[in-house]
Amino acid sequence: MVALLGAGFLVVVLIAVVIQWLLVHWWVLLAVLVVGAVAGVAWVQRRQRRARWEQVQARALRYALPQLDALHHREFEDAVRELMRRDGCRDAVRVGGGGDLGADVKATDPFGRRWVIQCKHRRAGDAGAAVGTPDLQVLNGTARPVHGADVVVLVTNGRVTKPGVAFAKTQQLHLVDRRVLAMWAAGSQPLWTVLGTVPPPRRPTALS
Repeated sequence: MVALLGAGFLVVVLIAVVIQWLLVHWWVLLAVLVVGAVAGVAWVQRRQRRARWEQVQARALRYALPQLDALHHREFEDAVRELMRRDGCRDAVRVGGGGDLGADVKATDPFGRRWVIQCKHRRAGDAGAAVGTPDLQVLNGTARPVHGADVVVLVTNGRVTKPGVAFAKTQQLHLVDRRVLAMWAAGSQPLWTVLGTVPPPRRPTALS
């Protein structure tokens, strides 16, 4: 107990001595504060520059169709996810796999709209099997009631059958076929601009 009291007394004395010294040498404290402030500002500026550079890199993301054709189907899903992130969907995630219930990529755009995307990759591109109505029916049956989609999209590097196109129109499904994919992947416009006809924003934003 005595030892603890003694240690506490020494700490108090030491603090008093330091405070007394700083009162006499106040300019040292001022210099430390200035240096700390400068270092803090420099750190914030570095973080901001790094963030801006990452945004520039993200906006610069481009894919040519031959690149997309050569991907594995899971890599194709990753590419679609990265394109959505490029467009400003920071929470874009690939969820494709067994039991995905028709959703391969999910994302929320800067306007608050929830996107649910099914990806259909064809190694042979246009020459591969066309995406048909059955795939669209699965997507249509789960995207809104299960995944809470505002915008439902099917993306393929191939083509969609005529019955599939007709079905998509009646169910307000958005199709990104090879032609639309080429514009989106190789350009800089977000998917909602490329598509042109999507639901209005969920909430007012600076981008509205």
